[in-house]
Amino acid sequence: MAIGGVIFDVFGTVVDWRTGVAAEVARVFAAAGIADDAHAVADAWRAEYQPSMEAVRSGARAYTPLDALHRENLERVLAARGHAGRLDETALADLNRAWERLPPWPDAAAGIAAIRAKALVAPCSNGSIALMARLARYAGLQWDAILGADVARAYKPDPAAYVRSAAALGLAPSEVMLVAAHPADLAAARAAGLAAAYVHRPAEFGPGRPVPPAAPGDWDIVADDFLAVAEAL
Repeated sequence: MAIGGVIFDVFGTVVDWRTGVAAEVARVFAAAGIADDAHAVADAWRAEYQPSMEAVRSGARAYTPLDALHRENLERVLAARGHAGRLDETALADLNRAWERLPPWPDAAAGIAAIRAKALVAPCSNGSIALMARLARYAGLQWDAILGADVARAYKPDPAAYVRSAAALGLAPSEVMLVAAHPADLAAARAAGLAAAYVHRPAEFGPGRPVPPAAPGDWDIVADDFLAVAEAL
């Protein structure tokens, strides 16, 4: 494959969103005297992710950066769990930035660097440019550009998110590969003309909810980590 650009799904593929969000929930809740299961709150918050973006995808709502959607989703979850009004504005804003402070998977920084030696690298996330820039600094990730929803003004799996990200690198879709831990994301990228690399993140959803691996041949590359993707390239 003549791959000139490699773009990455981020939440779950590059960083461990569940562990990171739960840690931030626990910290903020403890300071406010709120007792709850931090991982359950993280899961509930993440469960609002796709429904909130679907309103944008369907055209029912104008493009809205994920930071704003996350804040709306957070307030919805807090209300549903009986915590409405228990966090002041400073605490709410702090907690909403949990998505900027997520731990990278152990191979992420070194693997991205190894891939970067062979191609341009960039996130192709539904996260905003601001979120991705701060997360990159926090997690020690070195990108050549920040692409995805804010650049495309469209949320994955809308084809525009992939095609416009490739165009921003000056490349045809066929010259770009998406790296992701999520088959639906990869399938949408492939339908838009991109190559697809699956990386197995078995612990993304926590203990007792293991993610099954993909079979060799399901995607252009099937790997256990980013370093293996670099070798395959």
